[in-house]
Amino acid sequence: PTTDRFVAVMHGDQDRSIPGNALAMRSDKPFAGLQGFGNRFLEKFQGAELDVPILQNITLIDTPGILSGEKQRIGRDYDFQTVVQWFAERSDLIILMFDAHKLDISDELRLAIDALRPHYTKVRVLLNKADTISPQQLLRVYGALMWQLGRVMATPEVVRVHLGAFSKSNENFFNAYGQPQYTPDSYQSRAYYPNQPVQQNSFAHLLITERHDLLEELRLLPANAVLRKINDLSKRGRFLKVHCFLIHFLRKQMPYFFAKEDKRRQLMQNLHHEFAACAHRYGLSLGDFPNVDHFRTALGQVKDLRAFPKLDKSQVVEMDRMFAHDISKLLDKASSSKKLNKKVSSSFIPPPPATFQHQHLPPQQPPQHHNPLNLQHFDGER
Repeated sequence: PTTDRFVAVMHGDQDRSIPGNALAMRSDKPFAGLQGFGNRFLEKFQGAELDVPILQNITLIDTPGILSGEKQRIGRDYDFQTVVQWFAERSDLIILMFDAHKLDISDELRLAIDALRPHYTKVRVLLNKADTISPQQLLRVYGALMWQLGRVMATPEVVRVHLGAFSKSNENFFNAYGQPQYTPDSYQSRAYYPNQPVQQNSFAHLLITERHDLLEELRLLPANAVLRKINDLSKRGRFLKVHCFLIHFLRKQMPYFFAKEDKRRQLMQNLHHEFAACAHRYGLSLGDFPNVDHFRTALGQVKDLRAFPKLDKSQVVEMDRMFAHDISKLLDKASSSKKLNKKVSSSFIPPPPATFQHQHLPPQQPPQHHNPLNLQHFDGER
């Protein structure tokens, strides 16, 4: 069942639950920034420590279900979109789960996707319950989902969509790594046996491969964590450089004594032109500039731009040196240690799933007592 809480699933020596206020106060956990959202959010946040080997390398954040219909007007006690954006900035992978029977994108989901738009390269979509519909219906559902995502996300390339069968009836068929635990002798279609797992047996190998691809991407997260952090450091450094020059450019235009308020109001009204002029003056890219509306809102809270300190251009030179030399050295060190990290994390998932050869069953007849799927295991290394 869905919950109304953000749950951080972490590794621990024993299974226990940690309240949100206590978890945000722990110095050994990366959740101190959540204190800024107040007690109303922290009451809807909690941690779950489990003694599971998978969690030694990653931490999972389970978000609450998206509200729709009448519930959207009731709202929440905290800014859901801002909280989602906070987690998205600090996440390595974001998985959006859709039900194959419910593809409607509500207003709250649309706002959440808008918050994820700057991080669309991290986003993966999981179409769950793909085994409960026919192949023709799955084709239509998949196409409809891709069309809606293309409209909402407004990105040049649509994100990767995984197919899944994560219902409770399939837990005995798959192990924790997405592989079959036994030869599926009773692995039949829902049309014959409604209570059997993974009802569309023609999708058996497809669903197993899709699950393995998703878990393989999760397995590689620890190995690529250093590279992602270096990339975020470089990106934040460029944003900081642009912000410093932008404040410096606006500050220079402010008068010393008279008509300060009129000049500040004029600058706020013409921020688009000021951004372009600043980019041309200092050789900056407009793609690194902040959102104009957000910047105008923040600038409206500053009464005197002259109160900002002068720009120390020696610090800017030092920042350029970091981009030119230090970042490249960090990348070289990260690449040399990446092979070792892959060996350490290789135990996260066993080898790829086995290959199935399907045999078609006669329509509207119960299957005979034989194995309709020939399971062939891989022997040797990948």
